[in-house]
Amino acid sequence: MGVTGPIRVVVAKPGLDGHDRGAKVIARALRDAGMEVIYTGLHQTPEQIVDTAIQEDADAIGLSILSGAHNTLFAKVIELLKERDAADIKVFGGGIIPEDDIAPLKEKGVAEIFTPGATTQSIVDWVHAHIRHPAEA
Repeated sequence: MGVTGPIRVVVAKPGLDGHDRGAKVIARALRDAGMEVIYTGLHQTPEQIVDTAIQEDADAIGLSILSGAHNTLFAKVIELLKERDAADIKVFGGGIIPEDDIAPLKEKGVAEIFTPGATTQSIVDWVHAHIRHPAEA
């Protein structure tokens, strides 16, 4: 069965982090790879991010966090997705995330973490390989 549309990804900047250059670079790379990207802008709450993902029928949420609040913000987004019966929306992300925090984040349900130095192509490749469009199910 063929895909009925492109992969849809919400790219979000949760919390007080005010630096979004990396998120915009990733959003552009995903868009250029044929995905539909919804960029939420700066200072989004986990509730706003989850609302957007559900309203936009997103396949995935990509979080960019540089503020150090990654443990709290990733967990809250995943918790809200479960509460709203949308746990099929995969969450991945990147930013300044210590190596020691990656395994616990994955245990909480984060599908993948990209640290500084990850190439846009590696992120695009990962999304293509791991985010299944509902039409493929």
